[in-house]
Amino acid sequence: MAVTPQTNTTLEAIAETLLGGGHICICGHVSPDGDCLGSQLALAAALRLAGKHATCLLAREEPIDPAFSFLPGASELVYARAYEGPCDTFVAVDVPTPARLGDGAAVQERAALTITIDHHGADRAMSQLSYTDPDAASTTTLIWRTVQAMGIAADAAIATCAYTGLMTDTGSFQHQNADAEAFALGAEMVAAGADPSTIAQQVCQNRSVASLELQRLAIAHMRFLAEGALVLSWIGRREMEEVGAVKADAEPLIDILRSVRGVRIACILREQEGEVRGSFRSKDGTDVAAIARRFDGGGHRAAAGFTLHCPLGEAIDVVSAAALAALGKD
Repeated sequence: MAVTPQTNTTLEAIAETLLGGGHICICGHVSPDGDCLGSQLALAAALRLAGKHATCLLAREEPIDPAFSFLPGASELVYARAYEGPCDTFVAVDVPTPARLGDGAAVQERAALTITIDHHGADRAMSQLSYTDPDAASTTTLIWRTVQAMGIAADAAIATCAYTGLMTDTGSFQHQNADAEAFALGAEMVAAGADPSTIAQQVCQNRSVASLELQRLAIAHMRFLAEGALVLSWIGRREMEEVGAVKADAEPLIDILRSVRGVRIACILREQEGEVRGSFRSKDGTDVAAIARRFDGGGHRAAAGFTLHCPLGEAIDVVSAAALAALGKD
């Protein structure tokens, strides 16, 4: 465990505070992934078992990735922009900055008490009570420990949400963060009712035809640099439209690039209206979060994201240069 400087409390203290609080709103980051949604839904389910009122908010007014619609409680997610209900305590999960809270930031501002549980390092805390552990394989592992600290016996719903976050953030236990603790906690979640096979089918074996069309395009666009240590590809906005793809269809592409032999850093760029969204992955410990921070993005050493407000061609050039510099090839 390596809690960050903005950490000012313990998970045990947060657990006690949540059990003594009023209505609790839980929000993650924009474009929520499995860890974000799993953290929200697992915590909400546990709080409801404890007799608390909890509402899970979506940071942006857009549907979640269909791959996660199976998660218990997913149908009850509420758009933060439309939420006008009570919020005595606001819990930010898997999100380090107010900007990444999207519409949830306005709800956070009217809460009497604010809490953060996260594994993304940041320069300063955005909540009154903050616990951030970058060594945690997923935020759901921190939520799992918080639920245990509350004295709540996790049921299958909580375990399913927590395991989904752990599985997705470790790349199905293939990434560098899949350490002994990750496996141990995953085993606890399975013992509590999470079904690894079913979850893997829902998340990893549920791709659309449009997603496969994007894979074909991404492979066609691949550009190898630094003697193959860097691979970069992209998907244009028009290409997305032509194959009938949505944002979620592009999510698997970065891992396809990462899988190529000899690659140390992989990057995929996706053009959308007015901006270019980018994702990095590394295989050798290269800190891609540091590269993403050059573009006001962030994440983990092995996985990070960012957004550029420029044409796709320009984005390809500046991102290539930044990644090459990180590899010492500038």
